[in-house]
Amino acid sequence: MLAIKISNVSKRYGHSAALSGVSLEVEAGEIYGFLGPNGAGKTTTIRCLMDFIRPNEGSISIFGLDARGDSVEVKRQVGFLSADNQLYSKWNARQHIDLIAGVRGGTDNSAALIKRLGLDPEVPVHHLSSGNQQKLGLILALMTNPKLVILDEPTKGLDPLLQHEIYSILKEYVAGGGTVFLSSHNLAEVEHLCSNVGVIKQGKIVASKSMNEIVAMNLHIVTVTFPAGSTAPVLDVPGAEIITATDGHMVLKIRGDLNPLIAKLASFQLTDIEIKHAPLEEIFMEYYRDKP
Repeated sequence: MLAIKISNVSKRYGHSAALSGVSLEVEAGEIYGFLGPNGAGKTTTIRCLMDFIRPNEGSISIFGLDARGDSVEVKRQVGFLSADNQLYSKWNARQHIDLIAGVRGGTDNSAALIKRLGLDPEVPVHHLSSGNQQKLGLILALMTNPKLVILDEPTKGLDPLLQHEIYSILKEYVAGGGTVFLSSHNLAEVEHLCSNVGVIKQGKIVASKSMNEIVAMNLHIVTVTFPAGSTAPVLDVPGAEIITATDGHMVLKIRGDLNPLIAKLASFQLTDIEIKHAPLEEIFMEYYRDKP
């Protein structure tokens, strides 16, 4: 079953196109990563999903409900965390939680989330650090166990230990039948959590792939070390791009077949060689350099 279906959505502000024919699908029960730099159209897409703004063309459905026509019912089924988390400064966490519980009804697992994230629910928001405000925003998004959560930069301002606790919470939520639509600049986070990834550039989807397909793109980083005192050789190999080259040390990026590079290196004396798949960040940048 599809949790999200976006079909040919366009959004214009005057003569400026924020989105141009965006289409993507998110299956129920997955964590879907939505990537793009500032200004690419991520936040506009999310605002259209939440019916905060409305597209000029196209349609959006969430669990088969029309995001516009069924907006009230959709919001009952969706937990949302904005990148610019908006909270009432004079309220404490408990008051925010009581409001959400009253509006959405149903399950309230806020107590467990408060404990796991280490948040004092009695402190007014204006006395909370940005990290603690982020914790509260996450609790409000997840506390009623909605069918879908839409998270825009969910671990912004959190230390690594808390980030990993959030990852555990999201994995448990999905294992229990939930779905996550995750927009993030933290590509290591996306690589760790997501089963599928969409990449948006200048208001257009330039890729929508599974993480397995991304790994299979055959982009590698090769680090080569030569004996002390030797000079790194000139390597003219198809698909190879030298990232750094110093005396005795070279790092290359290889697209495609590794064998020509290995054959070339076999003619030199080496002290070490490391070959690894390029991280998602490097693959992401490939899309931004190469796609029109």
